[in-house]
Amino acid sequence: MAWDTERTRRLLLDAASAEFAAHGPAGARIEEISRRAGVNRERIYSYFGSKAVLFETVLAQRLDAALDAVSVSGVGAAGVGDFAGRYFDAIAADPDLARLVAWEGLEGTEIVALAERSRRATRVVDEIMSALPGVERGAAQELFVTIVTLCHAWHVMPNLSRVIADGDLDDGRRRGSVMLHARAVASSLATARTGQ
Repeated sequence: MAWDTERTRRLLLDAASAEFAAHGPAGARIEEISRRAGVNRERIYSYFGSKAVLFETVLAQRLDAALDAVSVSGVGAAGVGDFAGRYFDAIAADPDLARLVAWEGLEGTEIVALAERSRRATRVVDEIMSALPGVERGAAQELFVTIVTLCHAWHVMPNLSRVIADGDLDDGRRRGSVMLHARAVASSLATARTGQ
């Protein structure tokens, strides 16, 4: 019987994603990834070489999917708010991504797939600048960082809504809040640009 390498690779990546999201790169255990995937641990090393490369592969693939799925397609503050809502949806559909990015920041010494991620981020920043004509690149970059931070924070720090809002913020309200804040910042940038 032929070995289905793509299926095995997918099983390992899915298991690794769950393990890394829960425990981070340092706390994740190869034995647990192997058990979750139902695949011999030696396959992990033959496919990826090391736990660090496995983490990098998991994070890069998840980020590719999230960033390619969403773009700024509208104009003005409303277009930026719409983008923020759709990015929130992408992260809500894959909350482990927010955790993986957080673990990268907490434990990582190098940024995973920096050049490719920077290219994708530049695309979004360019789209924000097109939606908000005249807004400077630095301001558009800060706006994008704010949107990403707002969307990721709900999944990385769910404890905050329990402390601050008695746990009474469902995804619909959270999404609305992210969109509202993104529109407000975008509107503020546009107003500052025109001096009105």
